[in-house]
Amino acid sequence: MSKRILEVNNLHVSFNTHGGEVKAVRGVDFHLDKGETLAIVGESGSGKSVTTKAVMRLIPNPPGFIKDGEIKFEGRDLATLSEKAMEKVRGKDISMIFQDPMTSLNPTMTIGKQIMEPLVKHQNMSKSDARKRAIELLKLVGLPSPEARIKQYPHQFSGGQRQRVVIAIALACNPKILIADEPTTALDVTIQAQILELMKDLQTKIETSIIFITHDLGVVANVADRVAVMYGGQIVESGTVDEIFYDPRHPYTWGLIGSMPTTDTEGEQELVAIPGTPPDLLNPPPGDAFALRSEYAMKIDFEQEPPYYKVSDTHLVKSWLMHPSAPNVEPPEAVKLRHRKMPSNYAEPVLVEEVRS
Repeated sequence: MSKRILEVNNLHVSFNTHGGEVKAVRGVDFHLDKGETLAIVGESGSGKSVTTKAVMRLIPNPPGFIKDGEIKFEGRDLATLSEKAMEKVRGKDISMIFQDPMTSLNPTMTIGKQIMEPLVKHQNMSKSDARKRAIELLKLVGLPSPEARIKQYPHQFSGGQRQRVVIAIALACNPKILIADEPTTALDVTIQAQILELMKDLQTKIETSIIFITHDLGVVANVADRVAVMYGGQIVESGTVDEIFYDPRHPYTWGLIGSMPTTDTEGEQELVAIPGTPPDLLNPPPGDAFALRSEYAMKIDFEQEPPYYKVSDTHLVKSWLMHPSAPNVEPPEAVKLRHRKMPSNYAEPVLVEEVRS
């Protein structure tokens, strides 16, 4: 039986602005087990990054603050720890890979020094031992000639190589949880595939648990064990990767899957855009936050917030469409089409590059 390493209960995160309180995260619950990958997906502004930055206690205060909730890591509530106590957790127990590797690295320091820094601080290593470990980490993330490259600066690396360096820094202290905040968005698709493959490979080697944040459902199909779909600061659907891809129940999840391109070569494929824009969390709408953008919205969706309905032990959906009295609604044809295409698209490579020495 897998051991639960992180449990987030009823998390609320807000930001004080000139216009009032922006309720960025509104009652989020999720857990992470040892050795598993949880993907958190949703459009920009849905609350994904704020949720995970709250776990790391990286919400700038002011203007942001954790309004309510528990963040239990190995039984300790991180929400109540002092900043000094959190400094011992960050980097050592929980590490984060940010979206843009160039802004994550210090341009004035060699990458060797940047990898060595957490080793000296958290592991009490000598500089010579930290240097050896830094070279090992660069080998681990697949950078050639690590002994030479350790003396170089970030501008001397390509975007994909910089992201590998950032991953090496995040892995330096063998963290129990690795949070990857859209780690491939700034990279081209070829490098993106390599970084995703690297993360899967590293997970088996160092047995870390991963929270993977992305707006692209296609990216997580081959990486995640479980998926949490976020919208309007809430998790609207969660389940195993198969449940989310092959039995999605929330209209917003249908929209995300329907808007995902495939490698379908048989005629034209229809990409279905989700109409409208995400809700204003300065004044969250009553009822279901997705109602204004959903063609399946009922009167109750504009009046009362739906509870979570249990499809299976692992599959939860926050939608009134799951109520026994609700009309029976089928997913759009574009979603069903992607169900049929998904296995070949995401499980097998469509292009293989042969590397010759």
